[in-house]
Amino acid sequence: MSRIGKKPIAIPSGIEVSVNGTIVDVKKGNKTSSVETHGRVTVEIAENSVVLGRVGEAKESAAFWGTYRALVNNAIDGLNKGFQKSLEINGVGYRAAVKGKVLELQLGYSHPINFEIPEGLEVSVDKNLIHVKGADKQLVGQAAAIIRGYRKPEPYKGKGVKYTDEHIVRKAGKTAK
Repeated sequence: MSRIGKKPIAIPSGIEVSVNGTIVDVKKGNKTSSVETHGRVTVEIAENSVVLGRVGEAKESAAFWGTYRALVNNAIDGLNKGFQKSLEINGVGYRAAVKGKVLELQLGYSHPINFEIPEGLEVSVDKNLIHVKGADKQLVGQAAAIIRGYRKPEPYKGKGVKYTDEHIVRKAGKTAK
């Protein structure tokens, strides 16, 4: 029995939720987000809440129930509040700048790295911090992971790109005699 799946999702004011067959559409103003359930769960809208139900009694059905409840909840939260990931750049000469729809990174390589900002995301740079914001949780996390992957933090001096809440375990370097 899924503990997450059986919780109803409250619909905040200003957000409209509709069900078209197996697709759950979430709308706020001119922004929309949709979740395809592939018929694995039942979706009902009742009194400012969305309730998802199981299809069948298989163990796999309970897993889908919790998963799709979380996906619909993330779509509603994304349009209501949005999601954000912050990255920190550490290193001499390491810097970032937003130029139009491109994030330009100088990370110690012989060339700059140009990251095309995906549609639906907003990227801003403040000194050595990069903020990735958007309504789609998966897209925000994926973009932040790609940016971090260009120069992962190393354990000796901590140089590289890391999440602001990430802790880098440091290693002791060579000792001189």
